[in-house]
Amino acid sequence: MEKRDEFLIKMYEQMFNDIDRHHKIVWQVIGVLIGSFAFIALAEKGIIPIDIAVSVVVLLSLWVIAQVYDSNYWYNRNLVIISNIERQFLEISDLKDIQYYFGKHRDKNAIQTSLKIQLYMTWGIIAIFLIYHFFTRIYSGLFLKWESSTIDWIRVIPYATAIVFYFVLVKWIKKKRGNNYIEFLTNSPGKTIDTSSVSYGDGHPIIKQ
Repeated sequence: MEKRDEFLIKMYEQMFNDIDRHHKIVWQVIGVLIGSFAFIALAEKGIIPIDIAVSVVVLLSLWVIAQVYDSNYWYNRNLVIISNIERQFLEISDLKDIQYYFGKHRDKNAIQTSLKIQLYMTWGIIAIFLIYHFFTRIYSGLFLKWESSTIDWIRVIPYATAIVFYFVLVKWIKKKRGNNYIEFLTNSPGKTIDTSSVSYGDGHPIIKQ
């Protein structure tokens, strides 16, 4: 029993280390995204087309969003493990005396706030670049007579990139990790805790019964 307690405590510490590692990974990929703005500088110098530069920024932005959803899964999964371990040591009275998070697990759609900030920031970057591209490369051509021989198809690449990789990468990883979290909770729900003495809200969103 003593070795089991020691093992659970070590596992508890490792879960927190894993959460910290996944947070750092997301910030690192955001650094890569910021570095991608160099493609815009190359486009301004005429080295590469602006359409390709914007496409690269959009693609890397969607990659960051996929990383956010993936990291959020590991955050929620590790938090479930942490709570399950806490339930082995803490009493019902500790819901009020220490913290109430261990009583119930987070909702499958709950994105941790710091990751949500990064998510919104990245969507904002995509919107800004696509709007910029639309008004500089698309808008004026809308009032011209459309002929297949005169359409500059390279201008469509940023929008094709956004649509294709949203469904191929972002939507896929979001659905996959959502299902993974449900599967984990189903198989490892942890010890049942009576949480009638506390009220859960936005601070710790829980699965609706």
